[in-house]
Amino acid sequence: MSELNEKGNKLLALLADGEFHSGEKIGELLGVSRTSVNNYIKALQEIGLDIYKVTGKGYCSATPLALLSQQAIREISGMNNVHVEQILPSTNEYLLDKIPNLTNGQTCITECQTAGRGRRGRQWVSPFASHLYFSMYWRLEAGIEKASGLSLLVGIAVVNALEKLGIQAVGLKWPNDLYYQGKKLAGILIELNAQASEVCHCVIGIGINIRMPAHQADAIDQPWTDLNTINAQPIDRNHLSGLLITELQTLLADYEEKGLSPFLARWFELDCFLNQDVNLIMADKIQKGICRGINEQGALLLEVDQQVTPYIGGEISLRLANN
Repeated sequence: MSELNEKGNKLLALLADGEFHSGEKIGELLGVSRTSVNNYIKALQEIGLDIYKVTGKGYCSATPLALLSQQAIREISGMNNVHVEQILPSTNEYLLDKIPNLTNGQTCITECQTAGRGRRGRQWVSPFASHLYFSMYWRLEAGIEKASGLSLLVGIAVVNALEKLGIQAVGLKWPNDLYYQGKKLAGILIELNAQASEVCHCVIGIGINIRMPAHQADAIDQPWTDLNTINAQPIDRNHLSGLLITELQTLLADYEEKGLSPFLARWFELDCFLNQDVNLIMADKIQKGICRGINEQGALLLEVDQQVTPYIGGEISLRLANN
């Protein structure tokens, strides 16, 4: 299902309160039979909503749903080129398909991704109305070489936005992950469309775990956490989206003018693996060493036998040596 129709939207709005609603009441609201009610419930379950049925009481969402609001995000960010969609295959793909007819900072956010992806082709688990699935377009006039440190800059922007919500102690792992106490909280996927010596069209994808439904957690093959576990108060995704847009706009403008150099000190503050023994995994090769941060090009600095060597881009993974 690529989108919810009008009846699906009505059902979603009804169930968002987390209370029980009888099949009869739902049927009357939608103007459909009880059989059709079951089909609409199944359709919502298929996109990751945890809806259950109790005989004599009706249907209920396992948790109340706070849905995204395009208007609220535009007001918080002060930007009108923000688009909220209910269901998409991928927010990155949505923007990539529209290049070059995009304006700088154009943003797409969705409640659910049916084909969300992470780095190296991995699936990004994307249950409905649970996390933040966010993509922003940015045009780098200086060309593709300027993009080498972009994921690091974006990671800093995400941490800055989280700190403005009062969430502390989130760290960064080169080149594109956010961690909290050794568990993955968020990931960044940047996709580029550029030719040599031409402008570089960048689509910046960000996925942040907000509230992981229990029935979705089994699909994840690494330690993870979410913001509602970290934070005492539930996270307002509209507020977070608005702050993130503002932070990205500010930092990306500075990055275009000055490069990564002004942000190195901030990265070193946030680097989860700084001065720790690590394994750098490159295809079938593992290079052991000590992580010494990054350089001005965004390359990882790895110390081996007292010699520091930069590594950048490509299919490289970084792991702590004891993992």
